[in-house]
Amino acid sequence: MAVSELSPAVTKPEHVPDALVFDFDFRNDPGLVADPHARVLEMHETAPPLFWTPRHGGHWIALSHSANFNAARDTETFSNALLPPEQVKAMMAMLPADAPHIPIAVPIGMDPPDHTRYRIPLNGAFSPKAMNLLKDDIRKLADELIDRVKARGSCEFMSDIAEIMPVQVFLKILGLPIERTAEYRELVKDFLLRTSEMDMAGIAMRQRGVADAMRDVIEARRDDPKDDLISAMWRMQVDGEPTTINDMENYCILLFIAGLDTVMNGMGHGIRHLAQDLPLQNRLRENPALIGDAVEELLRRYTFTVPPRRVAKDTVFQGVEMKAGERLFLFLPGADLDPSEFPEPDKVDIERQQVHIAFNAGPHRCLGSHLARIELQIAYEQMLSRLPEFRIDPAHKPTFHGGNVIGVDTLHLVWS
Repeated sequence: MAVSELSPAVTKPEHVPDALVFDFDFRNDPGLVADPHARVLEMHETAPPLFWTPRHGGHWIALSHSANFNAARDTETFSNALLPPEQVKAMMAMLPADAPHIPIAVPIGMDPPDHTRYRIPLNGAFSPKAMNLLKDDIRKLADELIDRVKARGSCEFMSDIAEIMPVQVFLKILGLPIERTAEYRELVKDFLLRTSEMDMAGIAMRQRGVADAMRDVIEARRDDPKDDLISAMWRMQVDGEPTTINDMENYCILLFIAGLDTVMNGMGHGIRHLAQDLPLQNRLRENPALIGDAVEELLRRYTFTVPPRRVAKDTVFQGVEMKAGERLFLFLPGADLDPSEFPEPDKVDIERQQVHIAFNAGPHRCLGSHLARIELQIAYEQMLSRLPEFRIDPAHKPTFHGGNVIGVDTLHLVWS
């Protein structure tokens, strides 16, 4: 990747010491898009544990496990709200009375206590018990996708299996039409591609666009409920108050963005590793009871989300001076590859005892983690049980992307 493709560099603020500057574009860094986690391991040898980069308008990156874990739990200092609530209210008050509602991703775009009030109604819908009821349907879909490519002796795993499986599962959970999958995926890709931009009008328009894509289904379920999550959310209450159409749009844009992009990347990273680590692949075939442990260790080894935070107040965090209004990115892949927390972090050890934070830490820990674990486990189980030993196709090198979700774009596999 040419340097010209990097985000333009900005001038370092006076309060940032030169020693804490590390030039890293979390979206387009050449090493990151060539081999993401190899680049992260390299950064632990060359970058400060908490550093400032001049890319994408200038921002902080938490690389170490300690910086990520503690910042994730300190919501008073590191806010999930893109703008201070009082600023959002002032902007809303300036809109014309007939202006459309601007959705806000709820509860992820809030801090406690508001975050807690809006998250509690969703907890039951994503509980382990509720997610376990989906196992048979998920396994059936996995088998259908694998059987389509089995006789071929090869597949492009991301487009043939990894993208279809979790997306269709989540669309079914929500109650959105499967036949609109391509349209929905394009919306998500465009949304995530621009998450580093600080254009408030553009953000509002994209969030409105996502809500509009679901509006017909949301309204239909209010009047004619079905056996799906959107129907169930109409029956929820927040602080004893009935759910409104604005509440529904706020909830649905979060579920839509998160559910249609993240798990497929976890699958891609995990299957890529198994395709390269034939001893582990064969060990799991011989003892499928170990696949649950492998899911956790592969999540740690290939953590892939980079949640943004806003510095809510002037602070000194881990000896580093930060100013209100600055941005901090929780670089969770760095946290789970930190050698001070995980001995031999590059090694996949399914007996490892340390707990990863691939699903984040603190109040914003991933709501869909139970579903993600089930989907990953079933994907690995069915790939190992229905296919012979699979490997990476030497004629097609895997490709990757950076950003808030560090993912696999293409992964060509072959088998006998």
